[in-house]
Amino acid sequence: METTSATSSSSATAQIISSLGAGSGINTSQLAEQLAAAQFASRKDLLAAKSERLTAQISSASNLRSLMSTLSSSIGSLIRTGDLAVKPSIANANVASVSKGTATGSGSYSLEVTSLANSQRLVMPAYPASTSTVGSGTLTLRFGTISGSSFNPDATQTPVDITIAAGATLADVATAINASGSGVSAYVANGAAGAQLVLKGKEGATSGFVLEATETVGDEGLANLAWTPAADISRLKGTASDAAYTIDGVDYTAKSNTINDVLPGVNLKLTATNIGAPTTITFSDPSGNISSAMTDLVDALNEVASQLNSAMNKDSGDLNNDPSARALRTALITLAGTKVMPNAAADEPSTLGDLGLKIERNGTFVLDADRLAATLKDKPQAAGAMWTTGVFGVFGTMDRIARAASSTTGGASLGSSITRYTALQKSVGESATKLTEKQEDMRQRLVSRFAVMDGRVSGSQSTLSFLKAQIDAWNSSKN
Repeated sequence: METTSATSSSSATAQIISSLGAGSGINTSQLAEQLAAAQFASRKDLLAAKSERLTAQISSASNLRSLMSTLSSSIGSLIRTGDLAVKPSIANANVASVSKGTATGSGSYSLEVTSLANSQRLVMPAYPASTSTVGSGTLTLRFGTISGSSFNPDATQTPVDITIAAGATLADVATAINASGSGVSAYVANGAAGAQLVLKGKEGATSGFVLEATETVGDEGLANLAWTPAADISRLKGTASDAAYTIDGVDYTAKSNTINDVLPGVNLKLTATNIGAPTTITFSDPSGNISSAMTDLVDALNEVASQLNSAMNKDSGDLNNDPSARALRTALITLAGTKVMPNAAADEPSTLGDLGLKIERNGTFVLDADRLAATLKDKPQAAGAMWTTGVFGVFGTMDRIARAASSTTGGASLGSSITRYTALQKSVGESATKLTEKQEDMRQRLVSRFAVMDGRVSGSQSTLSFLKAQIDAWNSSKN
């Protein structure tokens, strides 16, 4: 029992000594860690450097993409304020309201309105209430021109039949007319006389109408709502008519008071007559605001150019060999000469160069104030037309460059480069993780091997100590 106990104690001690590296006198755990780290250090350093490089590339490309997107959206926001557009105005705002049309206007126009377009208004006989039944059958709307007690039908307009069901009320008739798509609206007015059906047509002389009734046999009464001017002209409260006006001495008529196809760059809404007192329509001059906008644009482009030049520096640039950076530089270098208004007349400004944008040999932008001033003096409206949120113009051009840079489907785009660099960085991270796992596996194997070695060294030292003790004992016995 004592021998077993001594053996167990000796074995436990040996294990503790071995784990501490006391058998050989070497810290084998630390040695295993250092050897494993040394084995993978160069490869891990290489991956770390590559990851750092990719991080810088992603950051640089993202910064340039953000700058271009911000520049584009800023131009769009500036344009939407309307400060850069050529806007029409009218001297007598009581006669008409004016707003910018799809084209760009210039010059001035004289406007005299002799009559406004009106719609027909018809008031039907009174009923006790809107819930009063009216009989059933079919109401038919026919359209044309009403003059006095006569009606001249318009063959180009199809009559509209409206079915009135049995038990229908006056309110039901109004609902049916509104749902017919005829262009005639209806409602029930509860006035002093009682409940009366009111009908209102569209503006324009040929939008007059008559109402015919075909009654259901045995459920008569619908004919009470039929109307022609010959039957009872007193029900007619407003006659449909055209608008009549004169622009610069030329007479015009229109079916509506809203006129968008006569003056270039102007949408008109006629609101009153001014017979014998013509008013004037003119256009604003946005020259001052355009000058300020061009100064801001040059500053913004120089900020982009500065960041781009730094990123593409052949010695230290993060994007010095990136195709998307080269594509953006090409777009900026050619920007001043790019035709942003392809439909402009030969004598009108069509490029940013016409607005004074100029690029120097070092890639920076400057504003040619003299050229801008000449353009604004000769063609202020045409210069204003370049500032639009449409597909052409300053915004459209900058927006295309920004979108091309942000695209992730195009080959040479910052968006594609960011996607590519991000994928590479993920791959590098996965490789680094695998190396760390391999390093840990090697460390554990070395720890295991060193433990075995340390045990053997410890055993050898024990044997040597025993032999030395025996020899010392023999020498002592001889003495």
